[in-house]
Amino acid sequence: MNRIRLLPDQVANQIAAGEVVERPASVVKELVENAIDAQAARITVEIQAGGRSLIRVIDDGVGMNRDDALLSLERHATSKLRRAEDLASISTMGFRGEAIPSIASVSRMTITTRERESENPEGTQIVINGGKILEVKAAGIAPGTSIEVRQIFFNLPARRKFLRSEETEKAHIQQYLTLVALSQPQIACTFVQDGRIVWQLPAVPGAELRENRIRAVEERFAALYSHDIDLVPLEFSTSIQDHFVDETGAVEGAEPVQVWGIIGAPGVSRSTRDDQHVFVNRRPVENRGLNFALLEGYHTMLMKGRYPLCCLFLELNPALVDVNIHPAKREVKFRQEFAVRRVMTEAVRDALKCYHTRKEETVPRAPIKPLHSAGTEPFHLKHPEPVPETRTFPNFVPSLPNHPISSWPRREEPRPPGTYAAVEIAPSSPATTLEPAPEPPRITVAPPKPVPPLEVPLRFLGVIGRLYVALESDRGLVLLDQHAAHERVLFEQMLQRVEQGDAPSQRLLLPETIELSPRDSNFVRQIIPMLSRLGVGLNEFGDRTFLLDALPPFVKASSPKKFVLELIDALKTAGQEVNSWRLGEDVVAKTVCRHAVKANDPLAQPEIEHLIEDLRRCAMPYTCPHGRPTLIEMNFRELEKKFGRTG
Repeated sequence: MNRIRLLPDQVANQIAAGEVVERPASVVKELVENAIDAQAARITVEIQAGGRSLIRVIDDGVGMNRDDALLSLERHATSKLRRAEDLASISTMGFRGEAIPSIASVSRMTITTRERESENPEGTQIVINGGKILEVKAAGIAPGTSIEVRQIFFNLPARRKFLRSEETEKAHIQQYLTLVALSQPQIACTFVQDGRIVWQLPAVPGAELRENRIRAVEERFAALYSHDIDLVPLEFSTSIQDHFVDETGAVEGAEPVQVWGIIGAPGVSRSTRDDQHVFVNRRPVENRGLNFALLEGYHTMLMKGRYPLCCLFLELNPALVDVNIHPAKREVKFRQEFAVRRVMTEAVRDALKCYHTRKEETVPRAPIKPLHSAGTEPFHLKHPEPVPETRTFPNFVPSLPNHPISSWPRREEPRPPGTYAAVEIAPSSPATTLEPAPEPPRITVAPPKPVPPLEVPLRFLGVIGRLYVALESDRGLVLLDQHAAHERVLFEQMLQRVEQGDAPSQRLLLPETIELSPRDSNFVRQIIPMLSRLGVGLNEFGDRTFLLDALPPFVKASSPKKFVLELIDALKTAGQEVNSWRLGEDVVAKTVCRHAVKANDPLAQPEIEHLIEDLRRCAMPYTCPHGRPTLIEMNFRELEKKFGRTG
């Protein structure tokens, strides 16, 4: 008796279904992907009992004739591939040709379709039960395709028992349809559950045009989530070097890469990665490298345990990405993994810097004159001096005055009721003098894309609890944490000194030897020049041994060897070119935290003015180095809601 036998087609299809169809959401995914590839302009998804009893997907795509509809039930039958070479450059959502037969083998399926370009007014209907065709007949239908899947896993009770509750399965389906709605704003999407419309999203006009794509994604994001989330538009183009070998030898070329979409503004974060949506050539994917690159782009702008939200699209040559490594096409692999990660990080960082950076002014900005009461000498936060040419490490920490700082505001005489001291702290206007406040501003609706809080005129009101500075803008109330703000200012001043050139080094009294693994030693050899430029003296001392003889002066590590090992791990994780600020960042952050103004440190009004001006000059002014916000804003709408003045 032969030990090896060919499996029946029905068993083979059920095995394939185990890879492709995990749950009802997998069925929705495969059918919706086919609808997108069929150039549908409208897609309707209807489910009952969380997809257990019914899944119906209707589209107005190109449709199929009778022969194609029957052939689609055969394994590996597809209209999207012709040659094996096509696998190296896949531009469609589906391509395996396994979805329809696999789904049909574990459900009761009905396919009704009509070809768009056909002159025949009749369509075709095919009824399948557990993979067996029961009936093929003519049917009336508008151009497009309608596929009904009932009683999924009815012939596999063991698989059906592993399905979760109706609400859980419905949540998985809705999550996938959310990704489709975000990635395809040019398609009208309707989702119906148990006869109730969950959402009905019209197609965004002009979404297929390049100049409208970010606006279209913003509209879809607002419709699915909220209009109140502060978002930052992102558009970044560059190229990566692609190395490949052909018959003539090695060839080097530059491949264009684009990253575009929307990301959360500083202060907008989540406790999980559920709201991180990343698409590669419009395909929703899961890739740990891209998630890490996104987090790296927000470096020092998020607290530990917090994650940014985003809807980002990565577009590159399909030949540089392999979407065929996972049966359900959830994961992708890049040919230039590190280069793609670096592009994503740079794109996010540039977008955040553009959010912070003010536009260049055509006229010189008038300095803000310090305002102080009679007999009180104004105090200024000192700006860093030019970098000296000596090898001594400069002092980055502004010194505090020897004399105590008087509390502010100091009232020389009582003011009439209803008036207060006010000063305009505007980015491009000279300071005003103390005078009675004007009438309170009228409450207006904030624009759809609000200007960052530091880019609008701010009126100083006072200090709450000797820590929080209360400011007023034409949009509402702004509270500034003086400790966090000063931390950010000192942090960037310190790192700017390191980035300006060769950082000074301080020789160790006794050099230490560091032995590394073969992989780590190869990595360290590549980054020795960068470490030397940043003040770390590390030299080869053998095959896998290195000699550490110098560290930057601001590094006060009890164990230099441990510090360098942790630094190597951080650089290896981030990538040697991803973030050159990695050197001693934690040490720098802790140093500025010790020297920044604290709670209960009273600051006079001129000091606060200069602190805000220094903060405005920062590249990332809205968070401290630990990711905590430096200021928060409450617009008039939020204040009205808290006081119950809105319905």
